Amino acid sequence: MKRPVKNVTPQRDQAPRFMRTLTLGAAVLVIAGLLLLFPRALAFVELAARELRYLWWLVLLVALSAYFFFFFGRKKD
Repeated sequence: MKRPVKNVTPQRDQAPRFMRTLTLGAAVLVIAGLLLLFPRALAFVELAARELRYLWWLVLLVALSAYFFFFFGRKKD
């Protein structure tokens, strides 16, 4: 008599998604708490957001350089 075939296909766990969501939520709460605790930091963030109207090109250059650094700097196997 043959034994039934055992399913060895790996199943994806939901735990990593839950942990990622929990970590992101905790980080948002910590940042919000720190901004409420230090109102001068909140004023600095507001001023920086207003200045982005004039310095958007600088943010674009930083984002483009990060993209090149992470995606074109990898060694291909």
